[in-house]
Amino acid sequence: MAGIMIRSSAFNDHDRLPARFSREGGNISPPLEWSQVPESAGELLLLVEDPDAGRTPFLHWLVTGIRPDAAGLAEGAVPKGAREWPNGFGEVGWGGPQPPRGDDPHRYFFRLYALNSPLDLPDAPQVTDVREAVAGHEFASGTMVGTYAR
Repeated sequence: MAGIMIRSSAFNDHDRLPARFSREGGNISPPLEWSQVPESAGELLLLVEDPDAGRTPFLHWLVTGIRPDAAGLAEGAVPKGAREWPNGFGEVGWGGPQPPRGDDPHRYFFRLYALNSPLDLPDAPQVTDVREAVAGHEFASGTMVGTYAR
């Protein structure tokens, strides 16, 4: 499978997310940039999950319908025409990190998928719903990880 390069001007891969992106520090979505999206992509999907939150990964952000020619997302924004979905906090849009105080740093996986077609998702999808829907529709992806602890 082809690889999409994804990065952020606000943090490096496997580095700590700045506090302004946390729920208590401003709850602003971080800026992201990407490249090497295959020309044949029908749309892009962004999934941000915390696999350290418990038995099932916690959904922090889901954005679908991103145009394949988009080169990224500005801080606190989504591209025109894209759709934000409910996060694990029950709110539409970005839900910043808020791990329990004293936990080891949690990892936040920013996954960008190039899809051949839009996905059929439930009204309030969980991470597992998204993964199941993506299977068979993705032909390129990229991942970067941020960490956060309180």
